[in-house]
Amino acid sequence: MSVVAPNIRARTPLSERLDLIVSPVFAIILAVIGIAVWQYSDIDETTRAILAPEKIQRQLFETILLGFSSSLLVIIIAIPLGILVTRKGFPRLKNFLVDTLGLAQALPAYGLIVIFFSFMGAGINTVILALATFSLLPVLRNTIVGLEQVDKSVIDAGRGMGYTTRQILLHIELPLSVEVIIAGIRTAIVINVGMSALAFLVGGGGLGETINSGLKLDRGPAILIGAVMVAILALVFDFLSALAQKYLKPKGL
Repeated sequence: MSVVAPNIRARTPLSERLDLIVSPVFAIILAVIGIAVWQYSDIDETTRAILAPEKIQRQLFETILLGFSSSLLVIIIAIPLGILVTRKGFPRLKNFLVDTLGLAQALPAYGLIVIFFSFMGAGINTVILALATFSLLPVLRNTIVGLEQVDKSVIDAGRGMGYTTRQILLHIELPLSVEVIIAGIRTAIVINVGMSALAFLVGGGGLGETINSGLKLDRGPAILIGAVMVAILALVFDFLSALAQKYLKPKGL
């Protein structure tokens, strides 16, 4: 029999279905808007140069790389930290990390990138580390909340069955908290993909180059198309995360 932690509200089948529908629908709407702008706007040679296919392909790859790498780094760091600080003997470390990362997230993303740039110089690695720092808090906080809200009676039952501490973590705590943890990961991914538009400021590339060129040269279609592509990427990543949230949680929850 499956047991749900009492303080975690299970999502209804309707909300899960909507969760998987909303992002693709908005992505399609944005794609239609982008195509309409390209087809019906006054696209001059300067705009065509900004939106050259080889440039867009490179920038798309850089944006995906930035979003994926920074999100993967967040997962690698935040989930083990969240597990660590929920063990006995680490309440002060938990409060310190949450407060410190909350302060980091309170800073503008632009300011955080500049701070990392002053220490590390220009390049894609600078942006990846800055974005990972900026988006650590949602994953860490959700990992802590998810693990702490697992029903203690379920853990006690596991101990009574002879489970070791490691087995309790892997077979009880993490499965029962995975939906909450992935919700934090989804937030981090959307933040990272969206903020990757600032990567061009320190030589990190990305679709921000198209938006910036459109702003500098006063080409509205280039600005809109660049922004639409960033938004669509964020929605695609969010949809993939929603799929993971649906299929990685234990059946019956």
